[in-house]
Amino acid sequence: MSNNNQKKRNFQIEAFKHKVVVDPKYADKTWKILEHAIHEIYNHNASGLSFEELYSANHSFQRRKRKARRLTLHGVRRMPRGIEANAYNMVLHKFGEKLYSGLVSTMTFHLKEISKSIEASQGSLFLEELNKRWTDHNKALQMIRDILMYMDRTFIPSTRKTPVHELGLNLWRDNIIHYSKIQTRLLNTLLELVLRERTGEVIDRGLMRSVIKMLMDLGPSVYQEDFEKPFLEVSADFYRVESQKFIECCDCGDYLKKAERRLNEEIERVSHYLDAKSETKITNVVEQEMIANHMLRLVHMENSGLVNMLLDDKYADLGRMYNLFHRVPNGLLTIRDVMTTHLRETGKQLVTDPEKLKDPVEFVQCLLDQKDKYDKIITMAFNNDKTFQNALNSSFEFFINLNGRSPEFISLFVDDKLRKGLKGVSEEDVEIVLDKVMMLFRYLQEKDVYEKYYKQHLAKRLLSGKTVSDDAERSLIVKLKTECGYQFTSKLEGMFTDMKTSQDTMHGFYAAHGPELGDGPTLVVHVLTTGSWPSQTTVTCNLPSEMTVLCEKFRSYYLGTHTGRRLSWQTNMGTADLKATFGKGQKHELNVSTYQMCVLMLFNNSDRLSYKEIEQATEIPSSDLKRCLQSLACVKGKNVLRKEPMSKDIAEDDAFLVNDKFSSKFYKVKIGTVVAQKESEPEKQETRQRVEEDRKPQIEAAIVRIMKSRRVLDHNNIIAEVTKQLQSRFLANPSEIKKRIESLIERDFLERDNSDRRMYRYLA
Repeated sequence: MSNNNQKKRNFQIEAFKHKVVVDPKYADKTWKILEHAIHEIYNHNASGLSFEELYSANHSFQRRKRKARRLTLHGVRRMPRGIEANAYNMVLHKFGEKLYSGLVSTMTFHLKEISKSIEASQGSLFLEELNKRWTDHNKALQMIRDILMYMDRTFIPSTRKTPVHELGLNLWRDNIIHYSKIQTRLLNTLLELVLRERTGEVIDRGLMRSVIKMLMDLGPSVYQEDFEKPFLEVSADFYRVESQKFIECCDCGDYLKKAERRLNEEIERVSHYLDAKSETKITNVVEQEMIANHMLRLVHMENSGLVNMLLDDKYADLGRMYNLFHRVPNGLLTIRDVMTTHLRETGKQLVTDPEKLKDPVEFVQCLLDQKDKYDKIITMAFNNDKTFQNALNSSFEFFINLNGRSPEFISLFVDDKLRKGLKGVSEEDVEIVLDKVMMLFRYLQEKDVYEKYYKQHLAKRLLSGKTVSDDAERSLIVKLKTECGYQFTSKLEGMFTDMKTSQDTMHGFYAAHGPELGDGPTLVVHVLTTGSWPSQTTVTCNLPSEMTVLCEKFRSYYLGTHTGRRLSWQTNMGTADLKATFGKGQKHELNVSTYQMCVLMLFNNSDRLSYKEIEQATEIPSSDLKRCLQSLACVKGKNVLRKEPMSKDIAEDDAFLVNDKFSSKFYKVKIGTVVAQKESEPEKQETRQRVEEDRKPQIEAAIVRIMKSRRVLDHNNIIAEVTKQLQSRFLANPSEIKKRIESLIERDFLERDNSDRRMYRYLA
């Protein structure tokens, strides 16, 4: 270690011992050699240069500088030879400025000669000559840069002059590109070629690419100022004129195709021979001139605009419009607004059309078809855009709630599907239908009204055994529960529990009394829990004596096994199967309602009965009895009774007989009760009244919850918060909320503030 340190301490760098004397004419002589070399390079004679001879010209100088060439700390740097050595020595001997200025003047001289050659070229040869000369200049520049490498690395940085390569580009720019007789001609030639390509001609893209790249190599400002800026201005003029011509002669779909094609052409043009940064700028020009400036005219174009595309399901045209309008400010907003306006107008027509309202099932199916149509459009044409989906949802919510009977009609649609419409349908398809129903259900503002009707219709399906699938029924209840919570469906689930419990009860009844019943009528009783099922007015009728005995046996059995309960018969909700024999011994099994059974059983003991006699014997309410008799005597193919005089309506002076000529190709004949599918106006008012009564405790509960949490709150905020809390079930009426507040004040749940009568306080 000590020896090494000793050696390092002894190492020293000494100054030259010999003074170098330079020939006074050295700089001029050496520059002449270098100048000649640059001339030869530009004249394509570089291969004939004798570097060895050039080297010999300053060989004596090199010999004197031998020691200097050896000097280096960690190695020996070989001194440049020939032309390079001359340039090296000029810089080394402080003649860098002479070398640099000589280079500028020599290159400028040659470039001026080149500009004359380019200027003289005619027609299409102009760009070819320019490109050829540019290529030659680059090659010459590379060779000159190699010769002057030492100057480039030392003299230029120290004096902050322009490096050789950049200098060559700047001189080319100033003497060629910005030469007045070339500059304008170059721009016009390039723009003309672009125009020719736009009009369908084939141009030399390779040559265009080379020339454009030359401009880019000369610096961003050259490309932008000498080409890009005027190119964009000319393009804007071109597309302004073309778009006006297209929009006057094309329909909307064709115009969009042309705009799309032009946009793609410009993107392709950039990829072939323009700067990549120009893509955004030129596409913005096309978008502004061909799309943004004509947006409103396009969407509202008569017979082919957006509304026509929507009506005719033109997915390709709609998708093209979406993609093009997406590129411009407020483009999608324009499409969305027109679509929303159209949807709301057509939806309003649909829900207020008297013809559509005649058939609730068709009414709801039209809504579903409309929703499917626009879902498909949004998926296939509008890229599944969430903003369009939200616009669709808000439009449906708007017009569905314009019709106060929408909740009833949707429930009737479900009833139709679960009674017969889904027979033979796969589970997957059943789920699809139920999901669509739930979609409409979400749009309803009065979900509690739907609940009322749904509960009534479900009760009838369960009691008549006409539901197509228990699994489908339960699946829908699960969906409702997920959507609205347990409270919404607890009573519906209770109905299914009652049906199961009733089966077990009947098994117990027949196990206990089966032997003593013999071959008499068979009784099936559904025991329904009050509160779970729709409230029904208890209407009694006189059952046939055979059934009365059986019913009393069941009452005794049930009350004997369940203490503290009370039974009331709902004869208006039951059904019966009767075996009947007609005139020629023709036998049928008739499926009828309990009321119809009571009427038909009277004819076992009488051949002819008047309306008054039937009414007195059965004590069935008049309106129900008339519908019952109408279905038994006036429906073709189901007329097991004959009415005198014959007419479609039932009068109180009519008489009825058994229709001995009745025949049917079916053994089992179902005789439905003539009943309006929709509620009558009085029934509708009754349902509405029940709904309003059910809402009162819910509104009060919401007010108490809010006030218990907030303690003090003003009137407007209570209204807003109650509405928000209850909107998942119904849209609370502010006047009803106010009434409920007054009721709570009367019952000492709330009090008014003494200083501000619109402020309420919660009383614990």
